[in-house]
Amino acid sequence: MSLCSGTEMFTSEPEHCGVVFPDTDWDETDALTSESALKAGLDANTRKKYSFAKKKAFALFVKELQQVPVFGYPSRGDVIRWRCCEQEYTDQAAIHKHVAAHHAADVFQQTELVLGEIVRSAATTTVPCIDPSDNKSASSDVYFYKCDVSDWLPDMSHFSQNCLTSEPGQVLLYYCYCDITDPQWLCNWQRALCQRLHLTGKIRLATEGINGTVGGSKFSTKLYINTMLSHPLFKNIMSLEDFKTSDGGAQCFPDLRVGVFQEIVPMGIETHAISYKDTAVHLSPEEFHKEVAKYLSEAHEEKNSTILLDCRNFYESKIGKFQNCLAPDIRKFSYFPEYVDQNLELFKDKTVLMYCTGGIRCERGSAYLKSKAICKEVYQLKGGIHKYLERFPDGFFRGKLFVFDGRYTISSNSDIISNCRYCGIAWDKYKLCSMPRCCQLVLVCEACQDQGHTACCPTCQDKGLEVHFDGHKQLFREECECTEKRPKIPKEIQEPFSLHH
Repeated sequence: MSLCSGTEMFTSEPEHCGVVFPDTDWDETDALTSESALKAGLDANTRKKYSFAKKKAFALFVKELQQVPVFGYPSRGDVIRWRCCEQEYTDQAAIHKHVAAHHAADVFQQTELVLGEIVRSAATTTVPCIDPSDNKSASSDVYFYKCDVSDWLPDMSHFSQNCLTSEPGQVLLYYCYCDITDPQWLCNWQRALCQRLHLTGKIRLATEGINGTVGGSKFSTKLYINTMLSHPLFKNIMSLEDFKTSDGGAQCFPDLRVGVFQEIVPMGIETHAISYKDTAVHLSPEEFHKEVAKYLSEAHEEKNSTILLDCRNFYESKIGKFQNCLAPDIRKFSYFPEYVDQNLELFKDKTVLMYCTGGIRCERGSAYLKSKAICKEVYQLKGGIHKYLERFPDGFFRGKLFVFDGRYTISSNSDIISNCRYCGIAWDKYKLCSMPRCCQLVLVCEACQDQGHTACCPTCQDKGLEVHFDGHKQLFREECECTEKRPKIPKEIQEPFSLHH
């Protein structure tokens, strides 16, 4: 790879990031086979750095388990607490012992990444820039577009191939609103980057920013984050906190899809008409939790001046939502603007607390609501439900979090708030309607599936028994009674608390 003189991607000394290193050294004779193989393939100089990399990886792993204290709530003292494998630890030696005994594979994967950063730092790896005599070189959002996409891909020569496909894996969810001059260049770069790291998933780019969810090995996803945060377009406006993580991997997506669109989340309104720059005030998970607690304590009052608004679609809120929220019965986010228009009186002079999966829909959804100039105040949950559940796994959000991949849901609590479509028992595991032309998701328990109930409604069930398809013909979407009986844009006629218990 040919690189011209530019800006260093990594500092010469690895940062400790406030982590505490383990007090005792690990016995290298007990190392995993994969670890021994990795060390055997290192040159003498790099092998000397391995011990430090392993200790730092261990410390970083423990750091991620540390519980975050929340200001303004009943304190349990100043004791530092860690939580792992459904157990809580207050003794540092105890959590170190637990991690060493049960999470050696996780630490090993993180060790590979840390070691790679150290090696790259020592080599003073740089990112490309154009000729300094070019007056445009000072504008970081312009100059990199003149470079070849391959110049911005990480050097993988220091890493073994199995790092990119090892298990367990991870899924990343992120977005970044920013002005992009050439989204097609970014599209080509993202596609090449994901292919190099063996990542699958979906990435949308537009002149207003980027929206992505990708899956792969933990090594690959961490290297992906590092590469994103090293790019001049994102490094000053994104941080590690902007990436939401969950268990999964490349198998969660059928393939890799990267494309350029008009919007990075489809709301159906021109970006110049409703801009992300006019979004609502962002509340941290701690601040949002406090506001929801206040809202719930006042929910039974006759004149409640707050609305807790779910900006997601009905099939998402059906299986998981905040307590006593207003969850619009809409199929698509592109219906949200019309929903607001149909229910303006509901929001008049109210304080609105908005939330969605990762925060992206609230960015322009809140901007649209603000543009109506009817609300007293509009706030949104920063990082969405994903970040809230990291801080409050047993908080005010109950049920499962819907995700747009093969997993369908992820959970932080055991509550089931939805029911089987046919028998009515508690059930929250989605499957696609068995009618090939239907794209509806259906909640059908295993017992009902065994009885032949595999479609979203009786109409589709009957059609599925009658229709035979030509495998060479492209299937098309067909609405069924599930959608025909539901108003496209519901009109709320009561207060949200009495509507959505």
